[in-house]
Amino acid sequence: MTERNSTLTHRQRQALATRALIVQAATELFIEQGYGLTTMDAIAARAGVAVSTVYTIYTNKLGILKVIREAWHQDSGQREVYAQASAETNPGRRLDLAAQATRQQWERSAQMVTIYHSAAAMDAEAATELKAALAGRRTNISRIVRSWAGDYRVTPDRAAAIYLALTRAEVYQELVVEWGWSPDDYQAWLAELLKVQLLR
Repeated sequence: MTERNSTLTHRQRQALATRALIVQAATELFIEQGYGLTTMDAIAARAGVAVSTVYTIYTNKLGILKVIREAWHQDSGQREVYAQASAETNPGRRLDLAAQATRQQWERSAQMVTIYHSAAAMDAEAATELKAALAGRRTNISRIVRSWAGDYRVTPDRAAAIYLALTRAEVYQELVVEWGWSPDDYQAWLAELLKVQLLR
């Protein structure tokens, strides 16, 4: 019985390792040459696995893309930081944490948005997925920002609109990727701007 369990554990580890290889290969290729030009064959070759394995596990490129998005979302740790922010009673410190959460999200997944925009231009399902993902972020962030009302110098709805505009991935990419700001510079700038725009 123990031997059988050991064998299953080994197989599970092998399966997880294979999935990780495929996701890493796809991520690299999506960034290097775009979603549209990346083929399942190319992903399999980069990962060092049979193309049939890629199809069996993920069905298509969109299936891999969804896994990449969720993995990056989890890896950012932004949910935990937003929870800390919501528990914070000092309005300034709360926005410091919000800026940290935004920085962590885009530092790890700004490229995800670029990949999704590339995919959306080629694939109607990917376009729908991107629209749903952005709508989900808008809904969740708006709910969080509205819940912090009380110290704003604007209405909660306006606060949510300003917050969402300032924390877009494109802003992070413009400042950090295009202009060479450090992520620390971006976080400090965002925290200060949020305070100026939102607090009394």
